[in-house]
Amino acid sequence: MEPVKVVIRYAHGGLIKGFTNDFFPNKPFFHVRPIESGSIDKGVEIHMKELKAVFFVKDFKGNREYHERKHFADGQQANGRRVEVTFLDGEVMVGSTLGYDPSRPGFFVTPADTDVNNIRVFVVSTAVSKFRFVQTTC
Repeated sequence: MEPVKVVIRYAHGGLIKGFTNDFFPNKPFFHVRPIESGSIDKGVEIHMKELKAVFFVKDFKGNREYHERKHFADGQQANGRRVEVTFLDGEVMVGSTLGYDPSRPGFFVTPADTDVNNIRVFVVSTAVSKFRFVQTTC
């Protein structure tokens, strides 16, 4: 598997930016090679139960000045069902998911705002305080 760029957000607030090539949503852990490491070793072992989310990103810089749109644009198509996720830390994410089951370890969300740095996000179920399906307006 080709390494992908990820930002790991821990439930306690910490983060790691790096590359992974062994992330699988049904596995209890995976590895991230931090961008600062520069080595080709296997990287840091990341345990899913400690996480808030895994953000699959376009780049590691992002844009702190950008304000994410928390709704779907008029006429915007969604791949899956539209959802709003509120994390335990208060962050709200709006996007779409192909599969949500609260009994699973987590689920993928594709952000509604296509201009954000996140391509998709694996949300860890234990880090969610509120989840709801968003109705489509016609």
